[in-house]
Amino acid sequence: MMTRRLAALPLVLLACGGNPENTASCGFASIAAASMVMQSMQDLSHAVATAPASVPGELPAKVVGRGTVRTTVTSGPQGLTLRYEGEGFPTIPGFGLLLVDDSLEVVRGVLIYEPEAPPGYAKLGTIATAATTLPLIGLRVHWPSLNAPRCPMFQPLAGDSAGS
Repeated sequence: MMTRRLAALPLVLLACGGNPENTASCGFASIAAASMVMQSMQDLSHAVATAPASVPGELPAKVVGRGTVRTTVTSGPQGLTLRYEGEGFPTIPGFGLLLVDDSLEVVRGVLIYEPEAPPGYAKLGTIATAATTLPLIGLRVHWPSLNAPRCPMFQPLAGDSAGS
């Protein structure tokens, strides 16, 4: 009996470890960062007026309070179209917020909020699942203040060694 318990120990440790998003401290940090972003949205001078020219074909995204998932990105006449590839996507109302690093002008990822989008922001496109489509708006953010090395805003996407 004891041998079976010891044999299962590595599996239990593997299931609990490895992903900082699953720790309480990183969960609190994620919620705090999402709240900071929401507060900074009151200053329209940080709003992104047009879709950035160089957006990668895949971006990390997360519904506030959930883990990082992959979105695929296409661009067309109606702006950016992001396809959310995970669980927990909100129903309407809600909006996606494209986060652009204000110092490097690099798109870092997308946060998805459940309230309606605030007024005064240009629609850059949409973020959607098969069942729901939400508007996508953008915000320039001071990335180092949101992205802690021990608890990054977005976990690297599977197969992405660079991270964000």
